Amino acid sequence: MKLPPVLGPLRLPFVVLTPCCVAVGVATAYRSAGALDPAWAIWVLLGAIASHVSVNAFNEYFDFRSGLDGTTQRTPFSGGSGTLPAHPELAMTTLVIAVVALLVAAWIGVALVARRGWALAPLGLFGLVLVVTYTTWWARRPLACLLAPGLGIGVLVVVGTHFSLTGEWSAMALAASLPVALLVSNLLLLNQFPDVDADRAVGRRNVPIVHGRDVAARLFTALMTASYLSMVVFVCAGKLPASALLALATAPLGWAAARSARRFANDIPALLPAMRLNVLVNLLTPVLLALGIAGARHL
Repeated sequence: MKLPPVLGPLRLPFVVLTPCCVAVGVATAYRSAGALDPAWAIWVLLGAIASHVSVNAFNEYFDFRSGLDGTTQRTPFSGGSGTLPAHPELAMTTLVIAVVALLVAAWIGVALVARRGWALAPLGLFGLVLVVTYTTWWARRPLACLLAPGLGIGVLVVVGTHFSLTGEWSAMALAASLPVALLVSNLLLLNQFPDVDADRAVGRRNVPIVHGRDVAARLFTALMTASYLSMVVFVCAGKLPASALLALATAPLGWAAARSARRFANDIPALLPAMRLNVLVNLLTPVLLALGIAGARHL
């Protein structure tokens, strides 16, 4: 079923990643506390989804205003939704959606702070700032642009979910968030390959622009490898249960994506299968990691 154009800038298929990452924080909270309040878990999920919708809508709005959306080489994984160039009358509606979603995320954050205390506030505030400034600030600095997606959807979501449900900081939650963060940053890194020329024209400065696609492909391989190795290291260090290694089941997909990225870094049509595999890795790995962590409580 075709979605109405007004929903296009929300890029809802990409928002599926958020529940997968929230699941990791729920799993660490469940393993730590043993019992969770489902209602609050749902509120946490809704807050995370609202944040993701907001950053997507802001990104679409700012990219349309800058002219970027009219010049990108659009793929199923990059280049924006194409909604606003086709329906410019929806630009202001998209901005309103971005602001409303941000306010919803902030309102849920206030409720969580009221329940768990002010220790959660800095995490939430940083997340809101990241949502608003990603396109206008982070995307113009190579290291910041690389780290921002993993910080937001990886570390903040996993650690924030755990604290929201337990009221405690957790070394296990932090350990579980790091491989997820590396994968999420890698997801955005590879998705930047098709848009190098268009992004450069509007002042963006990410790794593929500044250092070239070949260097970025090697970095993609390194981050993919580091994600899987970090899980092994954290299990050996006792920060994650051995059953968390269930997430290594996606390693062959990750390796195939990395090999293809290195081979076809400058051939975008041939790179599309690697981008597809990369999406699968990002969706399946946190789900398997969450199942491994939660299941460990019953072993």
